[in-house]
Amino acid sequence: MKYLVTGATGKLGSKIVDELLKSVPASELAVSVRHPEKAEALKEKGVDVRHGDFDKLETLDEAFKGVERLLIISTDGDNDTRIRQHANAVEAAERAGVSFIAYTSLADATDSQNLMAPPHVETEGAIERTGIPHAFLRNNWYLENELGSIQGVLAGAPWVTAARDGKVGWALQEDYAEAIANVLLADDFEQDIFELSGPLHTQAELVEVLSEVLGREVALQEVSLDAYADVMRGAGVPEEAIPIVVGIQDSIRNGSLEVESNDFELVLGRPVTPLREALDKLIATL
Repeated sequence: MKYLVTGATGKLGSKIVDELLKSVPASELAVSVRHPEKAEALKEKGVDVRHGDFDKLETLDEAFKGVERLLIISTDGDNDTRIRQHANAVEAAERAGVSFIAYTSLADATDSQNLMAPPHVETEGAIERTGIPHAFLRNNWYLENELGSIQGVLAGAPWVTAARDGKVGWALQEDYAEAIANVLLADDFEQDIFELSGPLHTQAELVEVLSEVLGREVALQEVSLDAYADVMRGAGVPEEAIPIVVGIQDSIRNGSLEVESNDFELVLGRPVTPLREALDKLIATL
């Protein structure tokens, strides 16, 4: 069996590779990366490091050769860029004759009003049209996405949010990595869509747990979307990124990540890391 993970030098991809290596020999694992020189450590472990650039079809054709089970990790960028790049990867997978495609999607993708949903809807559709057996791993929200806010709190700032009572299924990337690796390795799940959502919490509930972890009260500052944009500008967020960070807050407040599911626990074979323990782990890395 030959497995391949794209984007394997990224934050999530590298964790997935680590999980896979706990279960399969390095000789059965390949990775597709834009810059192979950044994957020297994997090569030294015996992993098959291949050059794969989602903007260069010829590299994907070569990277996916001989692969049976493929994990496509969604790329970064604007929606149009991601749609194009993902389509290139799916087409290359079909040409290569892969027998299974797993794809990291977004919570409730096909029905979501989240501003980041369109590339995932398009990619899920493209994979379905190939007729290749597949799994859509609909990741809710990485707790690591809140690192900037956590660092601000540690420096004495309040937790600023415009998400109101919108709920989020936060979980650590290491939990997502383990779940995704389990799906890639297994062929006995009776479903092809996995809503990987942790227990749902509001921003206020997250701040309450953070206060417990830090042993002091963390101030929660709820603001309008316009005020949130101003706060982000003041924090040094580039102007071109402001609509994205504000849009995320708006998407959360409108319930786009409020997805209840036991798929995460099903795939992990255990509960998702509790929020307090997860925050402890995350803060320990800072």
